Parts: sequence; structure tokens; C-alpha cells
Amino acid sequence: MTLFPKAFLIVAALGLAACNNPDRFGGAGGAGADGLGNGTGFVDTTGLGDPNDPASIAYFNQRVGDRVLFPVDQHTLTPEARTILAGQAQWLMSNGGYAVIVEGHADEQGTREYNLSLGARRAASVQSFLVSQGVPANRIRTISYGKERPLEVCSEEACYAKNRRAVTVLSVGSGV
Repeated sequence: MTLFPKAFLIVAALGLAACNNPDRFGGAGGAGADGLGNGTGFVDTTGLGDPNDPASIAYFNQRVGDRVLFPVDQHTLTPEARTILAGQAQWLMSNGGYAVIVEGHADEQGTREYNLSLGARRAASVQSFLVSQGVPANRIRTISYGKERPLEVCSEEACYAKNRRAVTVLSVGSGV
């Protein structure tokens, strides 16, 4: 078989694969009672749910807050971080179907090893606080990314401050 027929067959197969779910946008091709998809005016393109639904991941991320920030070279929780984490704990206690991964992050200053260690201490601080507020320890796992996953990349304090954080990531299922 020559190159042209092979290429044609591959393009045809990919084209058919793209059409495998004609109802992927819900009933009526994506138009609900409001013409937007579900009758509520909200179309979830992220898979996180409606930010107005108190039981959704989007609500947790946007309204409760999914991250806390830390001062330079610190893993101690600030008063603002404690307030956010108290809200997280309350939400997690009311929504027992979610497990948690706490990601520890650091800014780009320092060695890779130091920042991985610092990120681990930050994640552990968040985990300890959530457990002290009644969240079962078996629902929480921690991981450190150190300086490997920055939100902002620049050599200014404003960027560094955003990268010194712990992020609470939700997943469906009560055990990690």
C-alpha cells in the first residue's frame, strides 16, 4: 500500500472517531430549556460543577478557597490561611464524598531539594490543620511539587508570593 491510501485511511478513521458521540452535549444537541444546555443557564465545560452549587468542586475552589499562601521560607499557617482552612474543613465535613490531595509549592528561590522539602512541610501543615478540625486523616494525602509548578514565572516578589502556597485538590471518593 502506498503512502496516499494509508494517509487517507488514517484521516478517515480520525474523522469518524470525532463523531462517536452525537449526544455529547446532552439532550437536543446541547440546548436545554434555556437553549444553553441544562435548563439552568449554566454550562459546565470544566467538569467541576456549578459554582453556585454548594456541593460542587467549583464552589469549593471559588467560594471556599482552594489555596493558602505562606511567607518566605515558612510552613507555619498565617491567620488568613487558618480562616480559609477552617472553611475548607467545614465544607469537607459536609461533603464526605470527596478525598483531598494537598499540594505543597514553593517559589523558585533556593535549591530543588530545599523547595521540595519546604513544599512537603507546607502540605503537612495544611493536612494537620484539616485533621485537627475533624476531617478524617484517611481522606487526605499530601504531595510536594517544590518549585516545579509555578503559577507565575518572574523574578519579582509579587510572583514569588503567589508561588508560596498549598493547594487543596478535591477528587471524588472518600479515600485517597
